[in-house]
Amino acid sequence: MAELFQSADFPWWIAGGYAIELAVGRALRPHGDLDILVLRRDQLRARERVAGWDLQVADPPGAGQLRAWVTGEVLQEPLHDIWCRRTPGAHWSVQLMLDEADGEDWVSRRDPRVRLPLTRLGRVTAQGVPYLTPEVQLFYKAKQTRGKDEVDFDAVFPLLDTAQREWLLDALNTTAPEHPWRRRLQPVS
Repeated sequence: MAELFQSADFPWWIAGGYAIELAVGRALRPHGDLDILVLRRDQLRARERVAGWDLQVADPPGAGQLRAWVTGEVLQEPLHDIWCRRTPGAHWSVQLMLDEADGEDWVSRRDPRVRLPLTRLGRVTAQGVPYLTPEVQLFYKAKQTRGKDEVDFDAVFPLLDTAQREWLLDALNTTAPEHPWRRRLQPVS
């Protein structure tokens, strides 16, 4: 996927568990697919990168129903998840996720109060592969924390600097004030 998106003229990021592994610098666990995040405003350009693939939109989101993403179709909110595989008979291998932006700010599709300048949304590996910054990825993982999300949190938590911890704590205070990760993110006095 990095090769397909390498010359893209829009921002994109590896997301999900692989983003955490890129931040940590090592593999943590098996993965079922690869997540790629793009801004909604760049969706048609992202679609061009996987032209010829079987692209299915989760519509409605979370209902377990997929439908074809028709060439030229602009997906509107709340649609944000596109399942991708090279051919209709292949296994699903990529999840293309659309997220929101307001000018130069990333805006969480889950709660528009949670924002971050686009310049802080990602990092880049030594090989030039962009990936979602760990605090934003953890924010997404916090919605329905599973065992694999705890593994990811435990691995990347020691690497978060003060600004990253503060941002994640603020985001969780805003959206999930009872989340157990909040205790670990609290500053030590």
